Amino acid sequence: MKIAIMGIRGIPANYGGFETFIEEMAPRLAAKGHQVTVFGRSQYIQYDQKYYKNVRLRIFPTIGHKYLDTVVHTFLCALVSFFDRYDVVFICNSANAIFSFMPRLWFKPTVLNVDGLEWKRQKWNWAGKAFYRVSEFLATFLPTAIVSDAREVERYYLQKFGKKSCFIPYGAPDGPVKSVDILKKYKLEPNEYILYVSRMEPENNAHRVVRAFERVKTEKKLVMVGDAPYSHEYIENLKKTNDRRIIFTGYVFGQGYREFQSHAYFYIQATEVGGTHPALLEGMGFGNCILANRVPEHEEVVGDAGIYFSTVDNNDLTAKLQQLCDHPEIVQKYRIKVRQRVKQKYNWDVVTRQYESLFFRVAKNKE
Repeated sequence: MKIAIMGIRGIPANYGGFETFIEEMAPRLAAKGHQVTVFGRSQYIQYDQKYYKNVRLRIFPTIGHKYLDTVVHTFLCALVSFFDRYDVVFICNSANAIFSFMPRLWFKPTVLNVDGLEWKRQKWNWAGKAFYRVSEFLATFLPTAIVSDAREVERYYLQKFGKKSCFIPYGAPDGPVKSVDILKKYKLEPNEYILYVSRMEPENNAHRVVRAFERVKTEKKLVMVGDAPYSHEYIENLKKTNDRRIIFTGYVFGQGYREFQSHAYFYIQATEVGGTHPALLEGMGFGNCILANRVPEHEEVVGDAGIYFSTVDNNDLTAKLQQLCDHPEIVQKYRIKVRQRVKQKYNWDVVTRQYESLFFRVAKNKE
């Protein structure tokens, strides 16, 4: 098949979950003999080659604005797709549902990954939230098929709109790496730091993690990996902490990111909205003990292979942090459990085959 992928910032990944997902899946599809094109945004991608791991890259500009970045670029990509004979167009992000009908006008089936419930995010004003709610409705009939990455999201679309979606989870890495170059850069030792990874936005609760850790009695460090283009004031307030054990690294991708995940004492997932978070699965895939915010999406992914803290009680988060710092035997117990869960449920090759099967199905049945 000829497959177009759009709605993301591009690959190689240097931003977030969708980009990491496509960086894992697109080369696997290419290795199966498919011709895969990934559309990217010029302000995020500095990679200057036409192909990445046998995946064709098409880079276009967009409007670098919080509310226009994604939709303007996807609109442009959907227009451009008219000139190529794609068998299927795969679009990420429910915000782009409004454009999913465009390839279908040219007899190109579209599949939309709706992600999580974006209107719950605090970063959006009332207009942004309203747009996402409308986009959810449009997703139920404009694309050929929709994909949910979490059972909670699948249930949401079924209960609210009576719309069935195809559930396909994300995959996870297959074990840790041995190199420690990024640790040397930040003067860290393996197993002597706690890792948090996310976009630095309020609903991802970086502030809760920082405040809770400030009260923990330990010599271990807290490494905060991530950034956000439209949350400068929030991030600056985070960095005002007087706790010298807390290290802010900004974005880290590639081998450095894998090293951080591979050598952490344990991993914190504090997000409260969205579907399945790739960073959580990566933490699991690298064999980390997981301390997660108790929301249904995390319970679905982690099951009984992790430890949970209250969504509202900061004292509970501090207590769980202290417990794990004081009891390495508990950390080791959950490392073993999480590896077993990953092997059973989250494999990138399996995920790729599921998407491939879906793409074949919609391509065969195209109007």
